[in-house]
Amino acid sequence: MPWSPRAVLLRDLVLGILGTLAFLIDLGADVWAASQYVLSGRYLWAALVLALLGLASVALQLFSWVWLRSDVSIPLAPKPPGRYLALLHLLQLGYLYRCVQGLQQGLLVWRQEVPSEFDLAYADFLSLDISMLRLFETFLETTPQLTLVLAIILQSGSAEYYQWVSICTSFVGISWALLDYHRALRTCLPSKPLLGLGASVIYFLWNLLLLWPRVLVVALFSALFPRYVALHFLGLWLVFLFWVWLQGTDFMPGPHSEWLYRATVATILYFSWFNVAEGHTRGRATIHLVFLLHDSLLLVVAWATQSAWLPSGHLLQSLLPAAGVCFLLGLALRLAYYCWLHPSRRWEPDQVDGTRGLHSLEERQLPQNRRMAQLAKNFFPKARDEAVLPWKGEVNGVL
Repeated sequence: MPWSPRAVLLRDLVLGILGTLAFLIDLGADVWAASQYVLSGRYLWAALVLALLGLASVALQLFSWVWLRSDVSIPLAPKPPGRYLALLHLLQLGYLYRCVQGLQQGLLVWRQEVPSEFDLAYADFLSLDISMLRLFETFLETTPQLTLVLAIILQSGSAEYYQWVSICTSFVGISWALLDYHRALRTCLPSKPLLGLGASVIYFLWNLLLLWPRVLVVALFSALFPRYVALHFLGLWLVFLFWVWLQGTDFMPGPHSEWLYRATVATILYFSWFNVAEGHTRGRATIHLVFLLHDSLLLVVAWATQSAWLPSGHLLQSLLPAAGVCFLLGLALRLAYYCWLHPSRRWEPDQVDGTRGLHSLEERQLPQNRRMAQLAKNFFPKARDEAVLPWKGEVNGVL
């Protein structure tokens, strides 16, 4: 049976709380691992963990601050002082502030017997930005941290209990970010046919199954050639950055901040597929998959020819076959998803010729997240969901 509106609101509020807790637990696990490295005299490993945390946090605060500065003031929405927000972002607390703000708005909506359209729209507006920031944090910090921990384990030949905790929390964080991002995309395109539980699980699994082998081969290469993995990442990152630039992205409010977005997307593409341009994406996705597959095979060959340098054991002998099985299964699930489960029905509005102009002024004054709406159109290339995109002359969907 379909959920009641209040049950849906409660579910979203609980998911928001769990997502915030997952972020804090993952952060705590990484800080704990860094402290254990320091106590054991492994200062380089501790420095790498803290460096990844610091760089990802700075990027996250920049995204959050630029978006807050660029968004037009929303009527009736709370407006904290600018200096207060600036201080929070300088203290690296901007993302947590957004999470708390989203939870407060979600609780406000749930408490109302009949939530107003504005409160519902503003709750969606906040949650969409949080979902996007969570995805950025996943590929800027959580996925590199997972790669680093695996490389340390492979290089040392043993795993400590706190490293297993870090691995588990990283997988939980990655899984949550992928599911939450997909849910956010669907929120932006309400006219698309809803996905069932099975289709959502398949979408999540193929992303995770294709990501895991990539993380593993990079970790193997890092364990064997720790001095060259930075050069490898930089070389591919520059290639992906050039590719993203060629696609003419228009996600951020200004040309300078757009390069921050492109640099972040290039980092995501190093590990996984991420669509940034409107249109049919099959060709671009295939090119990226083939490119990443060839690069991963080269890393495996480099590792296999020098495997005697690493501690031997049954773990190393079973990792690569398991990764190959995961890749093939993930590829099969991805093909199945896009052939039978991916919503691609073209949306036809009830009105024709000038549908936008028929929206009431009250509807047009509701906050709408232009950033995520555009990404949703990129993800669902056959969609023509004009109703959720901002009108000409608006900034981020707010009059």
